[in-house]
This record gives sequence, structure tokens and C-alpha cells, in this order.
Amino acid sequence: MEDQELPGGTDAGSSNGAAPAPRSGASGVVPTIAVRGITKHFGSVQALRGVDLEIYPGEVVGLVGDNGAGKSTLVNIISGGLQPNAGTISVEGKRVTFSSSLEARRLGIETVYQDLALAPDLSVWANIFLGRERSVKGPLRWFGWLDRKTMAKEAQADLDRTRIRIDSVNSLAGRLSGGQRQAIAVGRAVAWGSKVVLMDEPTAALGVEQQERVGQLVESVAGQGVPVLLISHNLPQVYRLCKRVIVLFQGQVVANLQRDDSTVDDIVSWITGAALGTKTP
Repeated sequence: MEDQELPGGTDAGSSNGAAPAPRSGASGVVPTIAVRGITKHFGSVQALRGVDLEIYPGEVVGLVGDNGAGKSTLVNIISGGLQPNAGTISVEGKRVTFSSSLEARRLGIETVYQDLALAPDLSVWANIFLGRERSVKGPLRWFGWLDRKTMAKEAQADLDRTRIRIDSVNSLAGRLSGGQRQAIAVGRAVAWGSKVVLMDEPTAALGVEQQERVGQLVESVAGQGVPVLLISHNLPQVYRLCKRVIVLFQGQVVANLQRDDSTVDDIVSWITGAALGTKTP
């Protein structure tokens, strides 16, 4: 992973020419995450076209768009799962290049993916500490003995923050309901996301009550100064939780909306292209 100081300032203007991306937050505040001119193509398919995006400390930012707009591709690039063909990523003012998701996680960028990325044959606590296992103290650590008791206790505390009940952290993830597996993924992201938490459809498998609890968790995380990028088709929830909503359309940022100046109908209009005078196929 390369890490170097950014030259100059941290302007937030949109480079795609579709719609301005106004700065958010007080003057002089350095964004936690800033992407500039991100472009990604898969063969002849252009998934992202010069995307600019900034996330500031304590913000909950919505990222919305129709299927195929490029939302998941952008999240995968920020989280290190994909490398862009062009453009830059900065974390707290320093330019970084991720060659893997592990490098992004080491910088405190955690993601809740649509497929949850869980190991079904491992216990709940083992999934939360997957890749970050703790060894016991003393001579036994040299033999690879894991501190299972401590990890189980801390995993339970992390899950308690989601307010979604799981009977035992020793249960196998594959034997739990979809909502419970979602809770594990959310709890893991919150436990380790020291810089930013990216949530790609975090409530897709949850009931109404559980969705509300995850919404409370999002607000709690942001209240601690950790920004959240929320990708969701649940526009009422996005509108309720996010003070700012970024809209992707055909791989471009076409709107950067302040909630106080917008409505859900405005968001829908940008998602469908109606606000651009565009007819979708």
C-alpha cells in the first residue's frame, strides 16, 4: 500500500460535469474519505465515470442509484476489493492505494456487503474476529493457542450494540436466520471500523423492527465521529438517516443533495434520470 501526502488542498468539485458536488461541513475540515476522478471499466462496460465523493467525520451519507448505477463497484474500490482504472483515494488527507481489502481494513475502513462475507462453518465470535484472531498471553501463544474466551466476550459486547438478539456467540453462523447473520456483519463492521463504515444494503434481510434498530446503530456510530456511507434501496430510511444523499446514474455522480433542501421524490427523480431529462431504457 502506497501512502503519501496529498499535494495542495482538498477541493470537492464534481469532475464529471453532470451536477455540482458541494462541500459539506465546516471550512477547513479534512474529509475522512475523498475519492477523485474514479473510473472503472470491465472490458467494454464502463461502470464508473470520473466519480468524486467526500465523506466527513460524523456524517451519514446516502449513496443511491438504480441497479447497475455503479454503487457496489464504488464501495468495492473504496474498501480495496477492486482497483480503479483511474482516479485517487485519500484517507484523512493522505493519498492511498489499496491492493487488497485487508489493507483498507488496516486503515479502519470496514464494509457490510450484500452477501455479508461470513464463514458459515465458523461460530459467531470467530466470524467477528476473522483475520484478527487473538492469541492467549504467555508461552502458549507461540503454539497458536487462541484466546477464545476473550474473543467470545468481546463479540457479545459488539453484537449487543446492534440490539439484534443472538442466543449464543458460539452458534455456527450458517445455522442462524438471515437477520441474525446480517447482525453479525453489522456488528463486525462497527467493531473494527475506526475510520469509516461502508454499508451496502445492510437491512436487506431484516424485518421492519430490526431495520429500525440498525438505523439506530448507524446514528450511534456517526455520533462517535465515525462516518457511515449507506447504500440502500430503502429511500425513506436513507432520507431519514442521511443529511446528504449522493446519486449515481450510469456510473456518474449526478446529484449531491442536502436532505433539508430535498424530498424523497427529488431523489427518485435523479435516480431515474427524470431530473436530467433522460429516459432510461
